[in-house]
Amino acid sequence: MKVAVFGGSGFLGSYIVSELISKNYNVLVLDVYQSDYILDENYQYLDILDKEALALLFKENKFDYVYNLAGFANLDKAINFPHRTFELNVMGNLNILEEVVKTDVKRYVFASSAYAMSNKGSFYGLSKLSSEKIIEEYNNRFGLNFTILRYGSVYSERPFENNYIYNVVEKAVNEEIINHHGDGEEIREYIHALDAAKLSVSILDDDKFINTHLILTGVERIKRLELFKMIKEILGDKNIEINLEDSGYDGHYKLTPYSFNPETSQKLLPNPYIDMGQGVLNCIKVASKKD
Repeated sequence: MKVAVFGGSGFLGSYIVSELISKNYNVLVLDVYQSDYILDENYQYLDILDKEALALLFKENKFDYVYNLAGFANLDKAINFPHRTFELNVMGNLNILEEVVKTDVKRYVFASSAYAMSNKGSFYGLSKLSSEKIIEEYNNRFGLNFTILRYGSVYSERPFENNYIYNVVEKAVNEEIINHHGDGEEIREYIHALDAAKLSVSILDDDKFINTHLILTGVERIKRLELFKMIKEILGDKNIEINLEDSGYDGHYKLTPYSFNPETSQKLLPNPYIDMGQGVLNCIKVASKKD
């Protein structure tokens, strides 16, 4: 079985690639940079915004499964770069889909986010939800089999920009300080990237996960402040300073990513208005003059 992993050099992607290889899949990593965790023979440079390169890739390779983890995975960065976020997370995804449906791919696995279910997450959450809807429509129109994986808070010991816990720990170790923009009462269900990767690959073994949406989070709920105190206690010989700025923590959810906030609209009625019969008559008059 041959598997394409777009964004396979990234934080979670590098773990998924390793897990796929351990299960004897033939893996090709497609990314704009090569990770230290990926072997040369498993890597190929590719920009998901390059349609010609994508077309050539699928012409030269027959993939059984395709994972898409490419694009912006950093919520805070996405808030500041909305155009780039949608360009990568939505149009990049669409570019891949356009080539996938021309082949006999067994399943398309998309890395979404818990923020796709939330009214938080700003442009990042919106980009993930948009891509989910596009994938669902490709299923309706072209019969594309998919699995959408909505990841929660993933962490590990690998130094990546979007590895929140590692970055907090690194700053605590080197600078003896933990700065947090919220009030520390935010609750998360952290899942280690290795566990998330195992789950992300295990779905290929069971057809019941075809055309489904799955949530991948940890089983232990912990407040951010408790996490900081845990780090401080483990680093017992250091005088760690914890600063809670409580500045709003824009874009992030506090207790749960789930939201139910249907938009309502007001109905405006013209007064006075053109009678329907009169409107149709006017259409007939104009159309008749064209004969």
